[in-house]
Amino acid sequence: MEEEKEIIVAKEREHAIDMRRDEVGDSKESANGVEEEKKVGPEAVEVKRSRRVAALDAFRGLTIVLMILVDDAGGAYERIDHSPWNGCTLADFRVPKLSDAVKKILLRTLKLLFWGLLLQGGYSHAPDDLSYGVDMKKIRWCGILQRIALVYLVVALIEALTRKVRPTVVASGPIAIFDAYRWQWIGGFVAFVVYMVTTFSLYVPDWSYVFHSDGDVNDGKRFTVKCGVRGHFDPACNAVGYVDRQVWGINHLYTQPVWIRSKDCTDSSPNMGLLRVDAASWCLAPFEPEGLLSSVSAILSGTIGIHYGHVLIHFKSHSERLKHWMIMALSLLICAVILHSTNAIPLNKQLYSFSYVCFTAGAAGIVLSAFYILIDVWGLRMPFLFLEWIGMNAMLVFVMAAQGIFPAFVNGWYYENPDHSLVHWIFKHIFVKVWHSERLGTLLYVIFAEILFWGVVAGILHKLKIYWKL
Repeated sequence: MEEEKEIIVAKEREHAIDMRRDEVGDSKESANGVEEEKKVGPEAVEVKRSRRVAALDAFRGLTIVLMILVDDAGGAYERIDHSPWNGCTLADFRVPKLSDAVKKILLRTLKLLFWGLLLQGGYSHAPDDLSYGVDMKKIRWCGILQRIALVYLVVALIEALTRKVRPTVVASGPIAIFDAYRWQWIGGFVAFVVYMVTTFSLYVPDWSYVFHSDGDVNDGKRFTVKCGVRGHFDPACNAVGYVDRQVWGINHLYTQPVWIRSKDCTDSSPNMGLLRVDAASWCLAPFEPEGLLSSVSAILSGTIGIHYGHVLIHFKSHSERLKHWMIMALSLLICAVILHSTNAIPLNKQLYSFSYVCFTAGAAGIVLSAFYILIDVWGLRMPFLFLEWIGMNAMLVFVMAAQGIFPAFVNGWYYENPDHSLVHWIFKHIFVKVWHSERLGTLLYVIFAEILFWGVVAGILHKLKIYWKL
């Protein structure tokens, strides 16, 4: 499961719930207080709208935890790091008027873009490098929050603009909810068609780049990559990379792509290692994993995520909700397995391939269903409280922990040199030396000093009713 995909699904599901609450509020006022929202099915169990579904917070918290685990412990355990290329590893919005809704959507999108550029554009060098600033000639325009901003903008606008043309009550049939939200699915289908047509039909010519790394033997060397193909999913000649090089410029792309750990680049694959003497010409090239075309594909992920939210709002019985979620999730997983196993469309996070969208959205549905059963049906809330707390303050934990802002602040208070800070001391003396293993020490540090620590902090903030929302 990939953490970024889970965030997109979780955010769009939350947006669907909040938008639907507005509709219910409007319908009540227009009917002079008469309840218009009805049960679906004779066995439906009435659920109060004010009751927060704990599984959603836990699910959102899990996405942040996975991001921290993958980013900070993935270097020690390759099985939880991003796949070098193909494959897949572990790695309130309430407004009554349309004009106000659109303004809020646009404002939230701009906030996401701002934080994305600040945290992942090159300005912040946290946590180990205490300097800041970015050369505008090399600023990275894309990133996780920028992708979420694009997906959120598209699906939220469709959700807001189609409120008056969809029914208030949805029948219990398996197709009814898709028909009620046909415009959302049309939007997702358009994104799918744009991505697939571009991926398979766009001609990718030969291209070149100059590698820059002070002190490296290849610094200043120009490499030429031979392509001249269409419809390829390999690292060098895919349409996703070509679009980003043309739109953003090669100097504005991510300079440390995961393919450097592939077999074509190092004998230590899937770990980091020395560059092979006969390494492929593209091994040192930049590549944007959150680029334009791949973010268009992510719109379909957002569409599926908001569908999970629609199910939660319209169907009141546990069985109905779980049935819809599981049918969707299993169908997506089967589709992903077929596409990947036949090599028709490999699972690829970097390209955000259709099989990857299906696999991660299906996995998200399975995890959401499991959390819903454990927490909201069986009432086993205590073991997942830390995930709920993190989910309630997801943005705060993402910025402070996943982006390294808090450890960078602590590292700023050091003795003699930056390596003698509290963070480094805790990592070295409490985790690495005690366990006599940097690999295991890294994993335990991430679990206890980052995930557990921020779970406690998020719990305290929840008790104080302090939340950071965009």
